[in-house]
Amino acid sequence: MERRSFLRGAVIGTSAAAFGGSLWGGAAHAAPAQPGAGPYGALGAADANGILLPAGFTSRVIARSGQTVPGTSYTWHSAPDGGACFADGTGWIYVSNSEINPGGGVSAVRFDAAGTVTGAYRILSGTRQNCAGGRTPWNTWLSCEEVSRGYVYETDPYGVNAAVRRPALGQFRHEAAAADPVRRAVYLTEDETDGCFYRFLPTTWGDLSSGTLQVFKAGTATSGTFTWQNVPDPDGSPTYTRNQVSGAKRFSGGEGCHYADDTVWFTTKGDNRVWQVNLLAGTYELAYDDSLVPGGAAPLTGVDNVTGAASGDLYVAEDGGNMEICLITPDDVVTPFLRISGQSGSEITGPAFSPDGSRLYFSSQRGTTGSSSGGITYEVTGPFRA
Repeated sequence: MERRSFLRGAVIGTSAAAFGGSLWGGAAHAAPAQPGAGPYGALGAADANGILLPAGFTSRVIARSGQTVPGTSYTWHSAPDGGACFADGTGWIYVSNSEINPGGGVSAVRFDAAGTVTGAYRILSGTRQNCAGGRTPWNTWLSCEEVSRGYVYETDPYGVNAAVRRPALGQFRHEAAAADPVRRAVYLTEDETDGCFYRFLPTTWGDLSSGTLQVFKAGTATSGTFTWQNVPDPDGSPTYTRNQVSGAKRFSGGEGCHYADDTVWFTTKGDNRVWQVNLLAGTYELAYDDSLVPGGAAPLTGVDNVTGAASGDLYVAEDGGNMEICLITPDDVVTPFLRISGQSGSEITGPAFSPDGSRLYFSSQRGTTGSSSGGITYEVTGPFRA
């Protein structure tokens, strides 16, 4: 298999960073990944929060749906989904979507330098089924509506500026977004069984009010070359965006999306795949496919949200499966990093690292109850490798 670059870097919270807050530099990566021993060793017994972690890692509950966030007067939203972290002075902010329809929106929780919660608040209200999204290099959060002809909303994690609807990014069943400051593009996934992969080219970088929406064109194979073609009618009416361009490549249920230094990864839940697009070479291939794991022993199923770490590891959350967050390492090993026990009726959402890379945030969307009102948002702290 031809080698690809899967790049390393330092997780930071400045405007120089792409979504996920990372600058990456050169570790080799070949695809597709296979099971193997992880960098942190085996999972231990479930802790008091029901989370199985490697040695040296600990968890805590940050918030529960329908309950006041500890240390604040703010009630946490139901069905927590996609999320991201933003630097805030010596502390940081974690934002989290609410996948409720109607209602939806986004909440934020603020931490000081020691990781103590100092506040929580709403940054978007009155939207529909806000699933995933993405962080921009100018420190806003794009919250995506996972409904037919849904919108992308640009929100302010700091709670100062009002959220703005961004129709130029297209109206379709949006899932996730990832920004590419080199090509000045925002990549977008579509959660349809015959969905497409898109990019939006703003007229002015940093301003998403206008620009060009394009769709990914390629053959039917799992690897090859690709091109981009303009979508004639981004509003998707009367013809859905995915049906407007002949030769647009179809993907089965687009989910998470992550960009790092000339490469974009995205997941498709319908076939349990992680796709890797080499933006310099103009090629795409599989970074992971559970059907290519011998013996039916795939550790990663129900692929969903994805983020990257300072080490060059991808962290992929499961919707169902074993309720795990799995790693795909730069040397193409896929392995569980954590598992949530006793919550088989839920899914893991919103993985995101604090700006210094020492804490991982995520949610169990339906918690132990199996209901959207039972969501739990967690933090894991430990010796994440640099």
